[in-house]
Amino acid sequence: MHGAEQVTPAQQQSPTHDIVIVGGGLVGASLGCALAPLIERYGWRVAIIEANALPQSAEETTWQPSFDARASAIAEGSAQRFRQLGVWEAMQVEATPINRIHISERGRLGATRLNAQELGVAALGHVMPNAWMGRVLHQKLQQLPIEWHCPAAVAQVTPTASGHHLRLSDGSELTAALTILADGGRSGLKEQLGIASRRHSYEQTAVIAHVGISQPHQGIAYERFTSEGPIALLPLPGQAMELVWTHASGSEQARLSLPDHAFLSQLQQAFGDRVGRFTRIGQRFSYPLSLVTAEEPVRPGLAVLGNAAHALHPVAGQGFNLALRSVMDLVEALSQGAQQQHSLGDMSTLQAFERRRAQDRANVIRFSDGLVRLFGYSLPLLPHARGAGLIGLNLIGPLRRGLARRAMGLER
Repeated sequence: MHGAEQVTPAQQQSPTHDIVIVGGGLVGASLGCALAPLIERYGWRVAIIEANALPQSAEETTWQPSFDARASAIAEGSAQRFRQLGVWEAMQVEATPINRIHISERGRLGATRLNAQELGVAALGHVMPNAWMGRVLHQKLQQLPIEWHCPAAVAQVTPTASGHHLRLSDGSELTAALTILADGGRSGLKEQLGIASRRHSYEQTAVIAHVGISQPHQGIAYERFTSEGPIALLPLPGQAMELVWTHASGSEQARLSLPDHAFLSQLQQAFGDRVGRFTRIGQRFSYPLSLVTAEEPVRPGLAVLGNAAHALHPVAGQGFNLALRSVMDLVEALSQGAQQQHSLGDMSTLQAFERRRAQDRANVIRFSDGLVRLFGYSLPLLPHARGAGLIGLNLIGPLRRGLARRAMGLER
């Protein structure tokens, strides 16, 4: 616990930076952009530490691991937040709107359908390549007075009397009034600081790829629950979709090794023909799935964001949307703290931020984890109950609309 940490006299220097963001992926880059008004207003000195080299050209977009082959479902609420950051106009060039969502279970009649018109929005959300989001965010960051240490990793982070001292792999040493860990789920910095995480492996692995389809998708996103695991299809430009196919861990290896035509044949059999025929497939990737939550998302002078704070099952498509709300809430808390003349890293400011986040985070985890558990069991009569539930949800308009607005990040 942080109360037991010792601070040496050598570490009691004044901070060299107001805020240091560890990690320049989607979450860290979004935070850097969101801090722009406060940097201008208060003259805060902000640095981003990124372990991977910056791209050598504007066309190079795959350098950072969170800007990988995956696409993200950006909820309408997240699109509104990107508008606040001044990046949505550029982002939406590669964004495909989700006009409808179709949720069903293979072999059952029950289904739930959501549509944008019913909910009074232009789109339920948008599907965007992570690499494109990263490119737009970094173009925005280049316009801001933010210091970069890249490529550089944090070799050691140590609490000080006024924040944290960071020793970097390139030999640099920084001290920060507020340090943000946004370096993803594989970082060892939480462990180095003694921040424990609750972990639950789903014993599942997601296979992700772009697939071609024989008929227009009409902006419909599909969530199809099967006996092997959920299959999600998200609309992409043209007659293409992003596939997220969940497998029991280990079983995905056989499918990853299949020739394209055999893989597509098995996908067709598992999903059905709602999008016509699957005609082609791009490179396949796989990612193990777990539920991970940091037990101390804030400490004096420290906040944990993104996958470092919580990693979710992709079944509900809420991971990045939840992280972006955390980014905006943190910036709002820091703004209020500055107006009240609190020091950066003040625990009362960070606790106010965490109180605001806790309920939203709990709701999203309960929703996504509940879906995994509900559709992951095949007990007698349970499939019938699930089918009836999907039919009932489709018939009960207000309940369906309420769930949808929360999923879109328009309500909490």
